[in-house]
Amino acid sequence: MIFRQLFDPTSSTYTYLLGDSGEAVLIDPVYEQVPRDLALLRELDLRLLASLDTHVHADHVTGAWRLHQRVGSSIAVAEAAGAALADRPLRHGDRIAFGTRHLTVRATPGHTNGCLTYVLDDESMAFTGDSLLIRGCGRTDFQGGSPQQLFASVREQILTLPDSCLLYPAHDYRGITVTSVAEERRFNPRLGGDVDEGDFAGHMNNLNLPHPKLMAVAVPANLRCGQPEGAGAEGDPSTADTPAWAPLTLRFSGVWEIEPMALLEHADQVQIVDVREAPEFIDKLGHLPGARLVPLSQLKDRLDDFDRERPIVAVCRSGVRSAQASVLLAKAGFKQVANLAGGMLRWKTEALPVAQDVV
Repeated sequence: MIFRQLFDPTSSTYTYLLGDSGEAVLIDPVYEQVPRDLALLRELDLRLLASLDTHVHADHVTGAWRLHQRVGSSIAVAEAAGAALADRPLRHGDRIAFGTRHLTVRATPGHTNGCLTYVLDDESMAFTGDSLLIRGCGRTDFQGGSPQQLFASVREQILTLPDSCLLYPAHDYRGITVTSVAEERRFNPRLGGDVDEGDFAGHMNNLNLPHPKLMAVAVPANLRCGQPEGAGAEGDPSTADTPAWAPLTLRFSGVWEIEPMALLEHADQVQIVDVREAPEFIDKLGHLPGARLVPLSQLKDRLDDFDRERPIVAVCRSGVRSAQASVLLAKAGFKQVANLAGGMLRWKTEALPVAQDVV
């Protein structure tokens, strides 16, 4: 089984990818991170069957609808949440299959009235959303929350799993990535040890926390499964962020790549910067016709050599240095940047034209 834990730094949200036999599910995807998630799915050769939200989030917008628009994946969320557009309303005991594996749905309300925990088939892993955090838990003062319900949910549905079961929350604000049933049963200051329902309710009812900053935006959006207001049959307006000047592929690293043949077809529309050293520019690999030599070590000081209104493609021997150059150019404000996939090695392998003139 393939397992990846992904992170959104803006909301401190963990997204989880589970894959098996070419099929995958994503737990708690974030709207802005959908391009990253799709790039990873492509690289791992996985077909996304469904996105699974643990609850209706108040601190970020889910990527469920956006993923559905891009790849046709199902949208799964608790039936109790009452979210529009969900095509797979989930109840306690439901199973979500991917490849030869499956997740079992456990209803764990209390943080919100529609919280779910997803348990892997062999009970080695569980994804607890905000019901149980690492040494903590989600608040219970809005969205139908109830400290009594949450206490029962965690004690009966999560902490009854095997001691060795690894628990993965929806958030952690300290950078801790995983815990276990045994740890939380012993060390969770709110729900572990000898804490009883009265202790827990007394604590939760006196937190006096401000509401999440994005709550007024996130909750209504998530009740539409992440569909932007005003979006309809015409599809996802966010596709406008996909470059249109050439067919590009977004890599999991965040770098857009262009294939050699695509670059050849669009060569007259782009600026090509070769970031190798001068001797490499005229070695046996040669260089692309029309390429400008600017070694990577000099690129930061020569940004004014390039037209910011025209696409720019970075090239090197194998695509490694030029990927770094692409990141540098994007950070410097260039909006249309791509890396030549495979560099001059791929270009030469595909027998495309090269030049070897001296700089």
